[in-house]
Amino acid sequence: MERMSPSVRIRLSIMMFLQYMMFAVWWTQLAGYLGKSGVSATWQFWILAVMPLGCAVAPILCMIADRHFASQKVLMALNLACAALFFLGARQDSPAALFVFLLLAMLCYMPTWSLTNAVAMANAPAEKFPQIRVFGSVGWVASGLFGVVALWLFDRKIDSTLIPLYCGAGTALVAALVNLTLPNTPPPAKGQKASVVDALGLRAIGLLKDLNFALFLLIGLLVMTPFTLYFSLGSQFFESQGFKLVTFLMNWGQAVEIFLMLLVPLALAKFGVKWTMAIGLVALAVRYLTLWAGVATDTTVLYYIAILVHGIIFGFFFVGGQVYVDKKAPPEMRAQAQGLYVLLCYGVGQFVGTFVNVRLVAGYTTDAVTNWTPVFTISTVVAAALLGVFALLFRDDVTKQGEPAAAASATEDADA
Repeated sequence: MERMSPSVRIRLSIMMFLQYMMFAVWWTQLAGYLGKSGVSATWQFWILAVMPLGCAVAPILCMIADRHFASQKVLMALNLACAALFFLGARQDSPAALFVFLLLAMLCYMPTWSLTNAVAMANAPAEKFPQIRVFGSVGWVASGLFGVVALWLFDRKIDSTLIPLYCGAGTALVAALVNLTLPNTPPPAKGQKASVVDALGLRAIGLLKDLNFALFLLIGLLVMTPFTLYFSLGSQFFESQGFKLVTFLMNWGQAVEIFLMLLVPLALAKFGVKWTMAIGLVALAVRYLTLWAGVATDTTVLYYIAILVHGIIFGFFFVGGQVYVDKKAPPEMRAQAQGLYVLLCYGVGQFVGTFVNVRLVAGYTTDAVTNWTPVFTISTVVAAALLGVFALLFRDDVTKQGEPAAAASATEDADA
């Protein structure tokens, strides 16, 4: 590819920044709103499940786009739809209506993560992609500024309300306008046969004959249960502890993650895939241990440790897992294997994890007051047990490596 012009680089970076900001601004604090509004556990589950449901369908929509339409045009259309659906969702009073609008929004939004990657990689040299993608993480972190501005300038607390959906709608509209300026990116697979089986990575199921790979996917799926307690329901906990700027607070984890991602390739080279991923699981157990200790001893500073280890958890375990899949699968099946990994973890795993955690929190809630001690105790035990099983049974059957590709992979999903 020819050298990228500064203008193209700036437009691609702004594209990434806005795409992740429009989601983070309302998703991070959604559970806090649901808990504060007294929404039933059943509706909490379905509303918080819209993201994994969107993840499950995204590969199919991306496959259609890859074969029929220019990526930047599809991205613009989806962002316009998101703007409308976020706006309408913010105006809903009933949980059923909110679920419908957010589900439709996620069916439009989740494919955009793949589409923005496709647009960036088609118009930028491969070695520059991580430098562009990192602006998505910056946008996620910057989404917390909406709450800060509202509180400081207007003396209005918008976290744990539906107002952030209006912020998401405005950001999505701006993103759609920016999409008009993007370089043309024709459908890369035009004329090729479309297959839902390939899009979902289901042909890679044959890799499960390898028991070590099957164990890896099973643990990855199960890890989503403790992981989702923080990712999807963390704002409910912080809201209950009296924090006013929940989105801004939780985004500290993503801010630190940007820098911790730089350590992932070094860890892979020094420790190999197994122990790199094990470090991520240790951090997961530490997160819930510190939350438990913070509640038990009323020590707020421990909550910040739980937030700041996010980058270690995501980077070392989940990105380490992506590297393992890439090394384990044969070249002709790597994309499908990654699709299977995403489907099981972010689709099935997050869906099941959301259900389990909503029920867990509801089981220890009386008169709208949650006893978080047993919730975090159970999550700590589950995380520690998964760490033990992984350390004892998983074999590092790929060579140690520290290739640049690992760094690129590390930036692809830096805000999960």
